Amino acid sequence: MKRRLLALCLVAVMAAAILSACSQKEEKTEETTVAEEASESNEKETLPETSKVVLNEVAHSIFYAPMYVAIEEGYFDEEGIDLELVTGFGADKTMTAVLSGSADIGFMGSEASIYTYNEGANDYVVNFAQLTQRAGNFLVAREEMPDFTWESLKDKDVLGGRKGVIH
Repeated sequence: MKRRLLALCLVAVMAAAILSACSQKEEKTEETTVAEEASESNEKETLPETSKVVLNEVAHSIFYAPMYVAIEEGYFDEEGIDLELVTGFGADKTMTAVLSGSADIGFMGSEASIYTYNEGANDYVVNFAQLTQRAGNFLVAREEMPDFTWESLKDKDVLGGRKGVIH
């Protein structure tokens, strides 16, 4: 279990480092030509108009690091998107923000949209993207447990997620 957690943390750090390295802009030298500068000037003039988008995420998570890097590196700005990131602190609150129109996009698990649809909503949301392949849930203990089994949790106190959230 300890190895898996360590491996997961290392993968997240490496992914953030790779994304950061890929976004480094090339330094200009004195050899930059007038044509290159003119080309860059034309590109700036043809940038799309800025569109305001409010994205309500269910919670901050290391598993969403690629999105945070894209925000910090200005990728959304480059595409003409003025992105406002809001944390909803729960899928129910994020879904409410989307349904009420206070958020354009809700960043949450698909179960929230399934619940809304099953409750008979006339204007239900549609899932259109997937960021993570697997759930980012994990179990941490105070002491090392080299021979851990799920049976070890019987009669123990476990601190879980918010009430009503699938963890």
